[in-house]
Amino acid sequence: MMAAAHPNTMSTNAGGWSAMLGMGSGLGGNGSARGASGRSGAEAPWDVRLMNLASRWTLLLAGLTLLALGAAWLLRQGGFAIQRILLEAELTRTSVATIRANAVPRLEGNFFTIDLQAARRTFEGVPWVQRAEVQRHWPGQLRVRLQEHKAVALWESVDLRDGRDDRLVGQDGSVFQANPGDVEDENLPVFRGPEGSSPQMWALYRPLSEALAPVGRLAGGSERAGIRALQLSNKGSWSAELDTGTRIELGRGSQAEVLARTETFVRTLPQAVAPFRRPVLYADLRHAEGYALRLAGISTTVSTPVRPAPPAAAVKPNKPKP
Repeated sequence: MMAAAHPNTMSTNAGGWSAMLGMGSGLGGNGSARGASGRSGAEAPWDVRLMNLASRWTLLLAGLTLLALGAAWLLRQGGFAIQRILLEAELTRTSVATIRANAVPRLEGNFFTIDLQAARRTFEGVPWVQRAEVQRHWPGQLRVRLQEHKAVALWESVDLRDGRDDRLVGQDGSVFQANPGDVEDENLPVFRGPEGSSPQMWALYRPLSEALAPVGRLAGGSERAGIRALQLSNKGSWSAELDTGTRIELGRGSQAEVLARTETFVRTLPQAVAPFRRPVLYADLRHAEGYALRLAGISTTVSTPVRPAPPAAAVKPNKPKP
């Protein structure tokens, strides 16, 4: 039920000017009487009419001003203070006490004068709160609906000199301030990139994770590899570090180009490493005609696409360095 104010009404009646002409006696009495009778039916002069109109408008404006001042005074009285805040949320990361301490003292105004948009921003400034919706609820209550962030990655800005950052990436790709120690999932990936690039990184992370998953069994790990860290340099070059310890230089380009390059790498990798049976430590996909590999104890260069050929012809290993 929404609130509605019922201000007092005021009506003002303004009297007009009137002119009366007396009847004279003496010579030409009949003519004078007819002349007076004719003039009594004539309209008032224009200056009189103008004064009447000005008087009416002045009284009307004065009445409206008094009404507005009275309504403003009435709205500022303590009888319209916000008495309760109805909170609707499923809280897992934050708490009612945190919201009360961080948001409630910053609310300004009473039930009628509070700025709902400013109140929304106040609640969204509470740690872990992603979105807030604030409504008036009669009598003297605010109804607040909150939605919490769901952390999908730790954030490290490449623009910071010391590399330290206490921010997280939410499921909408935005970066928000929170205590990383509150995160129970210890396997969150790390996103390292320029400020403002987190939505782009989150959009690439999901399809890239699926594309790189088969590398796990070829890198000495489990059946499916996961991305431990995804990085975007200031020059737009992508790289990924897997939970197997494998580092992959993905190069520059659009999301479609990076994924196409990665899918070619994953498709041809089994044939490239088959003769050696060693884990993949490093891969560089920035070569125009193929990619470079570093296996455990061996460095190779592979041209793609790889054609069926004897193992010795498929990959030419370099001599191990002493």
